[in-house]
Amino acid sequence: MTQPWIHKAKTDGIFILAPSFVVLAIVFIFQKWLTAIEDKYSFYTWLFLIVFIDVAHVYSTLFKTYFVKSEFQRRKQLYIGLPIFCFLIGCVLFLFGSQVFWSVLAYVAVFHFIRQQYGFMRLYSRNEDKTYAWIDNLIIYTATIYPMLYWFLSPKRNFNWFVENEFFKYENPILLQILSRIYFSIILFYLIRTICISIKTNYFNIPKNAIILGTTLSWYFGIVYFNNDLVFTLLNVITHGIPYMALIYLNEIEKKSNEELGILNMLKHYKGVFIFVAILLIIAFSEEFLWEILVWNEQFSITNYDFSNWRFLLVPLLTVPQFTHYLLDGFIWKSKK
Repeated sequence: MTQPWIHKAKTDGIFILAPSFVVLAIVFIFQKWLTAIEDKYSFYTWLFLIVFIDVAHVYSTLFKTYFVKSEFQRRKQLYIGLPIFCFLIGCVLFLFGSQVFWSVLAYVAVFHFIRQQYGFMRLYSRNEDKTYAWIDNLIIYTATIYPMLYWFLSPKRNFNWFVENEFFKYENPILLQILSRIYFSIILFYLIRTICISIKTNYFNIPKNAIILGTTLSWYFGIVYFNNDLVFTLLNVITHGIPYMALIYLNEIEKKSNEELGILNMLKHYKGVFIFVAILLIIAFSEEFLWEILVWNEQFSITNYDFSNWRFLLVPLLTVPQFTHYLLDGFIWKSKK
């Protein structure tokens, strides 16, 4: 059985599988300098990680949906209705307070991040017998849900998803100890089973197991082992954003015909990837610029006008792309069959 690469071994390896391992290696090698980097270069880490990766990856969805004429026409009601729905729900949530709004969005984001890892795992196991697919599901959900439960059940961490106190906290060391034993037992079970099956069948699914291992390591070390904001952001943002943008480009642009892509076929030539990235960076920076001048005023500000009285509309409106991305992902990757 051949390896189930999404594109090619090289491109999958570099852009989808490697980020988890590369970032983790950087964290271990340079952890002594990370605090200094965070303190002295906070603006640049924010610009690179949050704007150019996290926000940018949200807009890469456009190249599978709104920017593809045939796809937009096929699901026009969904693509028009969902952003409106997200805005209205956001406004309702914000009426209960900004804390409620950001808490709900944080839980939705966590679910989205977990499901992305599940989605990659399923893509790489698409050619395997589905009889024991529950075991793969078990390990990928264990790798992602346990660190989040650790977060909820342990003392305050030095990082947040969006804002402080966004998650319900219930410190319970006994329950945490039980969950930890279950977590490591499931990992051990999967390792032993994978080794045995590989020896028996003389086949080892490299990309699937790389995704599982990378997910396990990045979520464990990013949330459980280290208690550092920059480490969490590095492992959380890079290992989520870069593989997603790569999947969009490799699967939705590189593989499609010029007829399917229409005007987007200009992205298929050798300079196309740079145009693709440039478009994402421009849109991402534009959005974050609006956040800064209208809401946060943390990194820079160009006006003295106080927009605070309009936050009940501005915050839900500015989160529409992000909120839509979280929900839309549940539809666009399903088979058309």
